[in-house]
Formats: sequence, C-alpha cells, structure tokens
Amino acid sequence: MTTRLIPEPLAQLPWRILLLVAAINGFGLLMLYSAAGGSMMPWALPQGIRFCVFLTGAIIVSRVPEDWLRHGAMPAYAVLLLMLIGVELLGHVSGGSQRWLNLGFGFRLQPSELMKLAIVLAVARFYEMLPSGETRTFGAVWPAAVLIGLPAAFVMLQPDLGTALMICAGGATVMFLAGVPLRLFIGGALGLAVAAPLAVNFLLHDYQRNRILIFLDPESDPLGTGYHISQSKIAIGSGGIWGKGFLNGTQSHLDYLPEGHTDFAFATMAEEWGLVGGVLLIAAFLLVIRWGIDVGQRANSRFAKLTAAGLSMTIFFYVAINLSMVMGLAPVVGIPLPLFSNGGSAQMTVLLCLGILMAIDRQNRRRPQW
Repeated sequence: MTTRLIPEPLAQLPWRILLLVAAINGFGLLMLYSAAGGSMMPWALPQGIRFCVFLTGAIIVSRVPEDWLRHGAMPAYAVLLLMLIGVELLGHVSGGSQRWLNLGFGFRLQPSELMKLAIVLAVARFYEMLPSGETRTFGAVWPAAVLIGLPAAFVMLQPDLGTALMICAGGATVMFLAGVPLRLFIGGALGLAVAAPLAVNFLLHDYQRNRILIFLDPESDPLGTGYHISQSKIAIGSGGIWGKGFLNGTQSHLDYLPEGHTDFAFATMAEEWGLVGGVLLIAAFLLVIRWGIDVGQRANSRFAKLTAAGLSMTIFFYVAINLSMVMGLAPVVGIPLPLFSNGGSAQMTVLLCLGILMAIDRQNRRRPQW
C-alpha cells in the first residue's frame, strides 16, 4: 500500500543510505556551526544549501540509464582532460594554486575534482571493451596507465598532490579489480619506492617537500610546518572518550587549530564529541562504502561492477586519507572529509558518486526500497 502512495522513481531510491548521508552532513553542519562560534555563517548555512542542491543533482543522476554512463565515459574523460589543459593555460590562481576555470557569472569549476569520477568510468569502460583473456597481457596495462597518468600529471602541475594521488588510486583500483596481475602492481610499487627520493627532491614544490619531511619527523618544526599536525593531535587527544561538549572546544575556538572547518574538521569534531563521536562518524562512512560495494556485487555487467567498486573506493580514499592526515599518520595533502568538512568540491564529487551508484543499483534491483 505504501509503494502505491509513493511515486515509483522515489520508491526505488535507497532511502536508508540517503538518510545516512543526510545524517553525516547534518553532523558536519553542527561542527561548522560550532567552529564559527555558534553561528550559521559563514560556513554552516552555505554548506547546507550546497548539500541540498548536490543531493538533488545526485537523485537526478540516479535516473540516468547505465548505457548512457557506459557510452559517455570516454567522452567525459576527454572533455575533462581538455579542461585540465585549459586550467594550465587559463586557470584562475588562488592561494598559490592554479586549479579552477572561470566559467562566467562568478562560477568557477575545478575539473580535477570531476576527474576523480571520470577516471573510474573511463578505466572501467576500457576493461569492459577488452576481451577477458587479454587482461593479463601488457596490452591491458599501458593504455590504462596512460589514461591515469595524463590527468594525474596535469593535476600535479597545478600543484595538487592530494588530488593527483586520488586519481591514481581510483584508476589503479579499477585495474586491480579488472584482473591485472598482482606482480605488476608489486613491480610498480617497487619502482615508485626507488623513484620517490628523486620525486621529493626534484618534482615536488618546497611546501609539499616540507610536509613530507614534517610527517617523518613531526617534532622538528612544531611551530612552523608541523603546526597543523601538532595542534590536530592535541585537539583529538584532548577530547577523550566523550569530548568536551558541543560548543566547548578550545583548540578551534581560540584559533589554535588552523583550517578547523575544512581539512582538519575531524579534529574539531573529536575535541567536542570525543572518541564516541569519531567512531560513530567513521562507522557511518563505512556503511555507505559497504553499500556501494554491495551495489557492485549485485551488478550484472562488467562495467557496472568495476564502476561501482571504483567509486566506492574513491569515497574510501577520501575518508582514509583525511583521517590519516589529521591523526599524523600521513602527510598533509589537502584532502577534506567529504560531506563533513566545509567546501563544495568534495561534497559535489561524493554525491555524484552516490548518484551513479544509485543509477547502477536502480537498474539491477527493481523492487522499491521505501
């Protein structure tokens, strides 16, 4: 009876996941409200409006047929690659980085964010077109490596190490799931280990190099480059089990914690909500990621399976890299906590990931989800 009262397109949506995503965002809005000293401006209200807009976009994307995603994967990749070249030639510079294209009317687009999705779709499409018997040959490796390497190289020029790593991780995940031999990944990892010292010394910018050196020795410059990590650890540790209470955080309110509303939003939350709040937030993200993996397991086509798994792992990389960063387990690379930190780019990317996952889920499981 309930499904008769609800339109079928709405009944087919995975409402449990949508409510869970809304809860994560709502928790993030509370954190932004607190970080602003008990005010909806300048962060909480705009973030809430963006969430509603992007969630509506995700629901619209969920109605896109799988064939449209399949046939549009390579064209979308090509358009975004041209945009990345355009960023290098004509891009807007802000904060010392050149990452945005001005589209007019005050609207700026960061193509590298959308490339995180496009690389998964493009590599999944490549391996779907490739005969299964050729997956373990060299001809199955170098085209995918070129697909991944080109956008990653342009993103590194912006410079944006974190996004470049995300693009490589998303594409490599699809390659691994497609059946590329493990020995090739081991060989690639050994090659990167050998090349890493050269990259650190000759390819990275000074601030990127300092972040890596501080990660290896956090106490060498606690008031300079290592200040972010040191204050983040203090904020997380001072929260204890239950936290200091909502609006009672001192590290963020007294401006000891830099970027407490963006990259280090988890530290701001952990100080006020403690270990309990952190565990609940991580559990919520893991449930979303698990649902995405389940969508891939239920999918009927190779393209849908690889795309769902790749997009789920893209969300996982967002969460894992950010949490490792704020806890001092990885260098600071500027990856926000999606749906939680302030900022529209990561929020847009993750909700588009969810929209594509919902589109795949809708075509592979027709019964209503309401």
